[in-house]
Amino acid sequence: MSIADSIRKQIAPIHPEGYPFVGGFALASLLLFWLAAPLGWLGVVMTAWCAYFFRDPARVTPVREGLVVSPADGRVSQVVIASPPAELELGVVPRPRISIFMSVFDVHVNRTPVTGVIERIAYRPGKFINADLDKASEDNERNGFVIRTGSARIGMVQIAGLLARRIVCFTREGQTVNVGDRVGLIRFGSRVDVYLPEGTRPLVSEGQTALAGETVLADLTAAVTIDGFRTV
Repeated sequence: MSIADSIRKQIAPIHPEGYPFVGGFALASLLLFWLAAPLGWLGVVMTAWCAYFFRDPARVTPVREGLVVSPADGRVSQVVIASPPAELELGVVPRPRISIFMSVFDVHVNRTPVTGVIERIAYRPGKFINADLDKASEDNERNGFVIRTGSARIGMVQIAGLLARRIVCFTREGQTVNVGDRVGLIRFGSRVDVYLPEGTRPLVSEGQTALAGETVLADLTAAVTIDGFRTV
């Protein structure tokens, strides 16, 4: 393997959603160089950061019926019992909710937590308060998914944050997805909530770091071995 090939393997590709932003920062950098070289170098740094923000690394996802895998990179900010948003139509009975907060330095490509069929996608406009606050689940712009896996229904909600201004969805209702598939992206700081079936015991704790497509959040079954892994 050549040195160039080795370097390419270590650098995560940029998701296509990021191309317009990276290109815009690059053009701004050229303008800043024309105005003053120090400003141009600042633009180069910002362009590099933008490319880093929109990175889309491959992940090795555990494959086994019943596993619920993290849909987002970031810090597990809350593990609580809460009622799902009304638009998901999952009922009003409180159920375990795991919230993962993504800073501007985390990967922002979101992945499906389970293999199944997307029964419902529900978008709701809203405010742009700090996504790390509990009220963000009710007040902020969000996009929710209900995914049926076997006899269970899992809720996943993308929540826009203080800086986020658009939630991008890659999927549609009725689509079959595999655990770890890319389902959406939130721009510039945000959060993802996962609603588990009643009685499910979360396998992560607050403060823990999660990786989308890799960290196991919960197990809907018991005493079953992992069948394998898939890189996506």
